[in-house]
Amino acid sequence: MATNKLSSISKADSLEKIGAFWDSHDFTEYDTDAPDVEFQISCTVPLEPELLSSIEEEARLRGVRVETLVNLWLQQKLAEEARA
Repeated sequence: MATNKLSSISKADSLEKIGAFWDSHDFTEYDTDAPDVEFQISCTVPLEPELLSSIEEEARLRGVRVETLVNLWLQQKLAEEARA
């Protein structure tokens, strides 16, 4: 940092002091205009290569993404299982 220059929020005069400040503070304490953020949790499930190829082809034929088709099929299967 430039000599005699203080950070606007932490008032620290070195990168180490700024880091120490933010280790114990949250930016939302200072930025009340920060937008709410929604997170979408995703996971990875290994598939056999031939199965993935078949799903990709089916998704292409239907004009949807692979993820959309897999989610739809899983929802349908769970609904069937719940009825049984």
